Amino acid sequence: MSNMDGKPLYLRRVNPALNMRRFYMLSIQPTLFRGASLVRSWGRIGASGQAMIETFDCADQVDGAWRRLEQRKRQRGYVDG
Repeated sequence: MSNMDGKPLYLRRVNPALNMRRFYMLSIQPTLFRGASLVRSWGRIGASGQAMIETFDCADQVDGAWRRLEQRKRQRGYVDG
């Protein structure tokens, strides 16, 4: 399944006992050279947070990175938000 449909993935992890309110967002953006960029944003809910962009040459590479990051975050307790 390709994530090139342009819909971002929003995840959140909230634990009031630990004063933890975090978000994580993944999205895929096309590049000018027929590649794709995986845009990641993360931080505390209510703050602007940080961002990172990784550029890939083909859709298979970006899909693999998307699935790997999503799985890692879900294992750490992030849920759809």
